[in-house]
Formats: sequence, structure tokens, C-alpha cells
Amino acid sequence: MTTETTGPSRYAQRLMARARDSDARRPWVWDATVTVTWAAAALVDAAGGWRNTARDPSVPVWLVVTLSLALSVPLYWRRRRPMAVLAVMACAVLVSDGSGAFLQAAYLQMLPLFHIALSRPPRALLWSLALLVPPLVTGAVRFPTETWDQRVIPALWAYALVALLGIAVRSRRDERAHEVRLAATAERARIAREMHDIIGHNLSVITSLADGGRYAAAKSPERAAQALEAIGTTSREALAELRRLLGVLHDEGEAATRSPQPALTDLEHLVAGVRKAGLPVRAELPPPGAALSAGAQLTVYRVLQEALTNTLKHAGAGATATVSLSYGPGALEMVVTDTGTPSAPPGRGHGITGMRERAARYDGTLETGPLPAGGWRVLLRIPLEDSPS
Repeated sequence: MTTETTGPSRYAQRLMARARDSDARRPWVWDATVTVTWAAAALVDAAGGWRNTARDPSVPVWLVVTLSLALSVPLYWRRRRPMAVLAVMACAVLVSDGSGAFLQAAYLQMLPLFHIALSRPPRALLWSLALLVPPLVTGAVRFPTETWDQRVIPALWAYALVALLGIAVRSRRDERAHEVRLAATAERARIAREMHDIIGHNLSVITSLADGGRYAAAKSPERAAQALEAIGTTSREALAELRRLLGVLHDEGEAATRSPQPALTDLEHLVAGVRKAGLPVRAELPPPGAALSAGAQLTVYRVLQEALTNTLKHAGAGATATVSLSYGPGALEMVVTDTGTPSAPPGRGHGITGMRERAARYDGTLETGPLPAGGWRVLLRIPLEDSPS
């Protein structure tokens, strides 16, 4: 079940993204705005409103104004040096509560406390507690008009909730960063597999064609010319695939859309190219008989491409290959076999690993191994879209 993002929600997300981008480029604008706003509110309270909560209304006005500025102006540096800002504000609160002014601007300590929880090690919260508690205790001792559970405990609960909020935001931010790193790693692996398949296959075909053309040049110039033509065609196809892949990397969405990924309908063309390279291939490729996603079709194409490339490189002279694709009950099956003798130990490199990873992405399986009578077999099975995996 999928949920659609509503218009207002998308607008809010875009607005928040722009705000974060602007803050990242010009953080001083937001810092100055916050500081000026709270400084103005503190000075308005210092104009007379502070006496409504004061224990000693006779505190000099100049001291109230000074303390109000000391509790608001340091907010400008709260993100860069939150612990230092909290220390300055805690000293101001100590004087405020000790003198009986009990300025409400003391609650602005929650802002640097939030940033300490957001960006500093957990032990910094213990130092924060050491700064926050003395003013509360001093005020409660000097002016015991309220019980401890009325004066100290609620303030500590408020500070604890702010610290927990900072920890929660930090955890979510770290989780998003971890998800981004995992996505980047997966994307690099995907690109590496694509580059391996594209370059490895086409270079193997070109090498085989070049070797055949060299031997044919002396006896059959026409076959040599055909080999050169096939080399040119294969090279252009490889370059086209690389341009498409690089276009995706550069976010060239329209260009990528115009150059679709290889699909089941391209298997015949792939086999024909391998035949031109000199490998006899007998193929049974029925028309697509069931729905497969574009990614699953690309997996089938790449697995066949890798299997035939391995045959070209390792099966030796005189080898032949057979490709059989069928639609069984709920799954597509493809079997690729060859009659050669491997010239290199199978399983070395990243080809077979990449094929298994591709198959697993679509709940498929890949089996590889030697045949009893000689040769090699690759068996791919991928569940169809409307069947249980």
C-alpha cells in the first residue's frame, strides 16, 4: 500500500529544504534573527514585566537589563560554542536567582542545551547539569517561597525533555546519514557491476574479432574487413552504453530515458554479437511470455552477457555454447552451457559474484559449476512478477 504526498505537504517539504539550504549557506542570518528576537523579548520583560515573577522587585533596573542581555546576546554563538554560551547564561541566571529577580529569560538556557545534546558527546550533558542546577538551588534556598518540587523539579524536567529532544534529532540525523552512506555504497556497487559487464563483455568480443581478423587478413581480406566492421559496431555499442550510464550519473534524466536499458528483446542481438566474435552459440529464446520488470529483464541480459563473455575468455578454442530460456511455473529460467575446457580457474574476479547479486536483488537464484562431461553451466531462475518468490 502506497501513500501519496499531498500538495501542501510537498510545498512544506520544499520550503523546509530551501530553509535548510539557506541556513547552511548563510547560518549567520538565522543566528542573528534568533538572537535579536529573544534579546528584544528579554528587554521588553526588563521594562517592567519581570517584577510579576520576581521575589525581590527592588533589584536595580540596570542589573535587570544587563542580565537580560547576558541571557540573550550569547545565543548568537549557541551552535558553534554551546557549552561556553550555556556557561555564560548560567552565571547570569545565578545572579538573577540569587538577587531575587528571577528573570524568565533564564529559560533561554534550553537553546544551548538543545545544541549540546545535538552536537556534543553525551558526557557534555553532565557538565550542562552541573551548570544548570546551582542557580536553581540558589534561588530555592534564598527565597523559599515555593517547595522544591515546585521550583527545582519542574525546571529539571523541562531541561531533561529538551536534552532528550536534541538526542532524538541527533539520532534521526545520524540515521539519515547512515542511510545515505549505505545508498551511496550500493550505488557504487551497482555502477561497478554495470561497468564490469559493459566493458568486460565488449572488450572480450573486440579481442576475439581482432584475433580472428588478424588470422584471416592474409588468406581472406573479406573476412578481415567483416571483422573490422564488427569491431566498429561493437565499439559504438559499448560507447553508447557507457554514455547512457554516465548520463544517469550526471542526472541527465531525459537522455537516459531516450536510451532504455537492455531487455529480453535484446537477447538475440547479444547472441548475434557473440557469434560474430567467433563463438558458435545455439540459442532457444522464445518471445517474452510473462511480465518482468525492467530491472529483472536487465538482470537476465547481464547474466547472459557475463556467461557468454566468460566462455569467450576461458573456454578455449573450439568451444560452443548453448542458451535456453524458458518460462516455468511462476519463474523464468535460463540455462547457459559451453563445451570448453576452462583456461582459468572459475570464480576468480567479480563476474560470478555480480551475477549472484543481480539475481538476489529480484529474489532469484544463480547456480554455476562444471558439467560432468566437461564444460560449464550457468542456471538463472527469477520469479515472475505475479508469483510468490
